Amino acid sequence: MRRLLPLLVLAVALVTAGCGLDDGAASDATGGDPAAGGISQADDDLQLEVDLGEGRAPVTWTLSCLGPAEGSHPQAQAACDHLAGLERPFAPLPEDVVCSQQYGGPQTARVLGRWDGEPVDLHLSRIDGCRIAQWDSLVPVVPAPAG
Repeated sequence: MRRLLPLLVLAVALVTAGCGLDDGAASDATGGDPAAGGISQADDDLQLEVDLGEGRAPVTWTLSCLGPAEGSHPQAQAACDHLAGLERPFAPLPEDVVCSQQYGGPQTARVLGRWDGEPVDLHLSRIDGCRIAQWDSLVPVVPAPAG
């Protein structure tokens, strides 16, 4: 038994070390959450890229709604309060949805991160009635169109 004890301790150490390597390798291989741009993010932590279609470079904002609202979003608290009142704010439009053919403007946005335990990767625009309604439902998370 005395001869087996050092081997047992060594085996346990190797298995434990191996498990740690596998877990870390898996995290490194996936790069974290793909919706978060390969970086792991906390729930209710978002990044928004907004192009107002005015010929200027898009702006990027961060928004964290864990506890007090934080981030570079110009209306962080209002955006977090609004999102808290929506059931599925980042649900994509159904593929078979029929939309009115109206143009709401050149604005586009992309929302990345995590919300309510789910990854978020949503592209927004105002190219038809459905997408206009989707955009408008997310104001003040995305800016209200000028006009």
